[in-house]
Amino acid sequence: MFRLAHLSDLHIGPLPVPTWRELAGKRLTGYLNWRRGRAEHHRMPVLERVLADIAASRPDHVAVTGDLINLGLAREYGPARVLLERLGPPDRVSLTPGNHDTYIRSTLPAVTSHWAPWFAGDHEPVPLRLAEAFPFVRRRGRVALIGVNSGQPKPPFLATGTLGDRQISALAETLEALRQEGLARVLLIHHPPFAIGWHKQLTDHAALAAVLNRTGAELILHGHTHVGSVCSLDGPQGPIPVHGVASASAAADGTSEPAAWNLVSLDGEAGDWRVTVETRRPAA
Repeated sequence: MFRLAHLSDLHIGPLPVPTWRELAGKRLTGYLNWRRGRAEHHRMPVLERVLADIAASRPDHVAVTGDLINLGLAREYGPARVLLERLGPPDRVSLTPGNHDTYIRSTLPAVTSHWAPWFAGDHEPVPLRLAEAFPFVRRRGRVALIGVNSGQPKPPFLATGTLGDRQISALAETLEALRQEGLARVLLIHHPPFAIGWHKQLTDHAALAAVLNRTGAELILHGHTHVGSVCSLDGPQGPIPVHGVASASAAADGTSEPAAWNLVSLDGEAGDWRVTVETRRPAA
């Protein structure tokens, strides 16, 4: 049995004090939102309890589906790397970026320079450019973890994600090859692979769903909504389970779902994979 911890939307604080130059453009609205409530909602003692519970559960691997940080400030990436190191070495932890990690185009190189070891594919060199890193594949026994990057810089007031034609085409080939290997395929993505509000959704979710309908997958894990959710997409051999998870730092303040993480267990063999997902909420 393979046991996978899934957490997302850590929104690590405290936020570094930005300069006026850094607040130009999209960051200004994000900073105002942080000051008006997000700073109080995303609490680091809550995140610490989640991290402790994951460590105590001793999973085989950890999947982080994005939004480690908040505004893409240069001084946010280093502390986030420290937290990744606490979760585990790169061969034990897999990361896919979220829209807050790729907030503006000028700081995209920081994602790669600080975090690339956690999204480098098996036997692949550490990627030098974010656009070249996805999809990645990490084989762990009879399980294949496939990561895609939906975090793309977008205009103000938009939290949408996009995979793009190149990534979707490569994903189709990857999923089919892994199916022929008889592996249990777990897709990691920040944005949910279905329609949600127009200003927050994956813009090419229909194209992704069409690929999954042809190739299948055994499980899809996502974040972004800050809500624990269970649904499915159509696959060639039946429904593909899709699980979202609450923010790993969300306070139980009544504004949204309190912090949680998912413990995923995969067992079985090709054609008969068994997937169970347990949602865990560390006590205050």
